[in-house]
Amino acid sequence: MIKGFKDFLLRGNVVDLAVAVVIGAAFTAVVGQFTASFLQPLIGLVGGGGIDGGTVEVDGQVFDWAAFLNAVITFVLTAAVVYVVVVLPMKAMLERHARGEQALPAEPTQVELLVEIRDLLRAQQVRAPDGSPGPGTTVLPGRH
Repeated sequence: MIKGFKDFLLRGNVVDLAVAVVIGAAFTAVVGQFTASFLQPLIGLVGGGGIDGGTVEVDGQVFDWAAFLNAVITFVLTAAVVYVVVVLPMKAMLERHARGEQALPAEPTQVELLVEIRDLLRAQQVRAPDGSPGPGTTVLPGRH
C-alpha cells in the first residue's frame, strides 16, 4: 500500500494537478478581487447606493442580494475563463486526434525491441557450411 501511494505521488500527473490547483486558487483570488473592487460597488450603486446599497431589510433581517450577485458573477467569470483556456483547446486537440490529423508516435514495446535485437544477433551469427562461425561473426557464450 505504501509503495502504491509513493508511485502515485511521484507520477507527473500529481505534480501537474498540484500546479493547476495553485494557479486556479490564484486566479480565483484575482477574479474575486476584481468583482469586489469593481462590480460590487457598481451593483451597490444600481441597488440604491450608500452603505445599504444592494441590500433589502425585511422585519429586521438584512438580505444582501448584491453579495450573492457578486458571487454569481465571480463564478461565471471563472468558469468562462477555464472553459476558454482549458476546455476548448483540449476539445480541439482530441477532435484532431480522433480525425487522425495528429497521430501520436507509437513507441515500440519491450517485446518488440527484444525481438529486433534477437533478429540482429541472429543475422550477425552467419555460420560457414562446416558449422563453424563465419568470418566477422560474433560468438555469444553458450551459443557455439
